Parts: sequence; structure tokens; C-alpha cells
Amino acid sequence: MLFPGSHVLLQIVVRTGIIYLLVLLGVRLSGKREVGQMTPFDLTLLLLLSNSVQNAMTGPDTSLAGGAIAACTLLVLNYFVAELSGTNRRFRRLIQGQPTLLIHDGKTIETHMAKEHVSVDELQRALREHGINAIDQTALAVLEVDGSISCLKYDEIKQDASSHVGRRRFIQKKQ
Repeated sequence: MLFPGSHVLLQIVVRTGIIYLLVLLGVRLSGKREVGQMTPFDLTLLLLLSNSVQNAMTGPDTSLAGGAIAACTLLVLNYFVAELSGTNRRFRRLIQGQPTLLIHDGKTIETHMAKEHVSVDELQRALREHGINAIDQTALAVLEVDGSISCLKYDEIKQDASSHVGRRRFIQKKQ
């Protein structure tokens, strides 16, 4: 069966749309760290998830046209989500989330780290990658929406900035 009926193709579009939204919601709820850094476990889960929802998208239709319709529906939905994210700030925050402050003025924010499932070891690894030896030498560390951690040392902040002035003077005296 090369070309199924139009009602079957419409069912595939609807099923694929529902599955797309469900998987998008699941990925969004899983958190920034899980999306940003894939482990072998995450890759395995992603492959199994895609295989498990494939039948839900196409149903009993295994035709070439059914697969093509499902793929096109996913691409079109992804395009519209990207476009809407680019133009609507509120929707973008809903889909992508917001950056989370992990270190402020040399002190970790434990509640944010726990909420985002970031361990002290992961945070220290990110600090080392940015050339920072210790948490107390960090002005800011932010978990970005892509799962990466951005860090700023005190000397990377503008000298005329009103924030962190006292801390910067303390560190300069120690050196």
C-alpha cells in the first residue's frame, strides 16, 4: 500500500502533533541539565522514546506516505515552535526556560542548585573550565537554558560597576 486514504494521512498529522507536544513537554520538564549534556543513558532513552512513539504517530500505517507525512508534520511543528519562540518572549520562556543563578557574590545558592539538579562537583568542574579555582572567587555563575554553566570572576566585571565593589576590593587586597 503506497498511498493510504486522506483520512489516514490526516490521522497521522493529528497523532504526530499530539506526540510532538507530549515529548516537547516531557523534555521541558526534565530540566536544563538533562537537555544540555547527554550521557549514554540519555541517548539510550532518546532512542527508545523515539521508537516507542513512532507507532503512536503513524498507527497501523507503515506506508512510505505515512512516514513522510509524520516527518513533515514534525518539521513543520518544529518550525512553528521556533518561529513563535523567536517572536514571543513569554512563549520562549515557557518552552526554553530561564537562566538560573547558581553563585552570587562568591556564595552558592543551594536552593537553585537543588532545583536544577546541579551537584557541587559539576559546578566546580565548570569553574575550572573558566579558570576559576574556588567558589569564593566567583562573582556570578549561571545555569544557562542550554544546560551550560557561565561563570564570571570578579576581575571580569567592569571596574565602575556598583555591584561586587566591596568583594573585588577584598580580593585585590589579598593579592
